Amino acid sequence: MSDSKPLAARTTTRPWLTPRTLRDLHLYLAVFFAPSILFFALTGALQLFGLHESHGGDYAPPPVIEKLAQVHIHQRYMAKPGRPRPAKPAEAAAPAAKTAPPKAEEKEPSTLGVQIFFLGTALGLALASLLGLWIGLTQGRLRKVSMALAALGTVVPILLVALQ
Repeated sequence: MSDSKPLAARTTTRPWLTPRTLRDLHLYLAVFFAPSILFFALTGALQLFGLHESHGGDYAPPPVIEKLAQVHIHQRYMAKPGRPRPAKPAEAAAPAAKTAPPKAEEKEPSTLGVQIFFLGTALGLALASLLGLWIGLTQGRLRKVSMALAALGTVVPILLVALQ
């Protein structure tokens, strides 16, 4: 299959779709969204092991981790509202509960393997984003544009969350 148009005529039909233009577009998108990707990768890694919520009386997360988890989950920077404690059962219900046969505790399947895999995924994503930012901000001809886009990619989401 040969094209009847000469090579020069074929390349001028889409002068904007060149490998260089695509690389530049990739750079712009990468440095703009890298701060958000880092944020979601790191806060997601904390959430894998439930470090963003209390576990009974033995663990209470630092307030900043709790608030960052709220940004990750609900897009708002505030502490998670406390859950109301269940009401104590009435004395009359207690004898009925004693006569019922005890239920065997169901064992939840272990998710540690999956959690470790996704922790590695989150850390790999964070490392790849950091390396990409470093390459975008230190290499090449578009350093100033990259720095401006990385700054915008950091400030815009913070402002959007703060102005809610």
